[in-house]
Amino acid sequence: MRVFLTSSPCAPCLEEGIDIPCQLNEDNDFVENLRGGLFPGAKGLIISADPHNYELNDEMLDTFYTAFQYHGFELSDMILCDLRNAEHIEELITESDMIILGGGHVPTQNEFFHWIHLRELLQNYEGTVMGISAGSMNCADTVYAQPELPGESVDPDYERYLEGLGLTDYMILPHYQEVKDNMLDGKRLIEEITLPDSMGNRFYVLVDGSYILIQDQSARLYGEAYLIQDGYMEQICDWGNSISLD
Repeated sequence: MRVFLTSSPCAPCLEEGIDIPCQLNEDNDFVENLRGGLFPGAKGLIISADPHNYELNDEMLDTFYTAFQYHGFELSDMILCDLRNAEHIEELITESDMIILGGGHVPTQNEFFHWIHLRELLQNYEGTVMGISAGSMNCADTVYAQPELPGESVDPDYERYLEGLGLTDYMILPHYQEVKDNMLDGKRLIEEITLPDSMGNRFYVLVDGSYILIQDQSARLYGEAYLIQDGYMEQICDWGNSISLD
């Protein structure tokens, strides 16, 4: 199994005359590394973060299938799993060569993953897994569900640590360039919520376009990234560079 933990794999579509919702980010060797494990005719499967939102899920399927076509990936098919076909998840996984775990609300996605027994079904999977945002966060054995929605950080019943898919021990926090100055429930998200939660933990903080690639029992971080641990935060990698996490 190869696992890509991304913040977002998409890049702004800046080329004149190209009108598609998402181009894959070619920086930090992402497309090159992704292409390395996908053969012509490979089949893709997207597992939704919100199994009830059919309109958004159909849009996501179209977005990513178009993006892979644009970059020359010769996929034979790409399908999406939500409540409409969740009862067939074991068969869908068996037939897929790449699984994309969509982005969204971490606890909502985590609940769906448990409902379809995804952790157990992926134990012997040998294809490529690409997490996006919440999907990357839920890949961890123990997931840090950073409070996101109003009220979550002050709700005594909100669970900040969840059982994830067990594909990695790396706890990911995505979209740093967007959330670094965010306020939530009257507190600074990073300084007053996340840093205190990092006592005894290690959070890998990614900007869009950065990612961790896990394969052959090793892990490498690509692009701009930060480490939050025991109440402190430091930058550990720059855009265009990579470091080993082993």
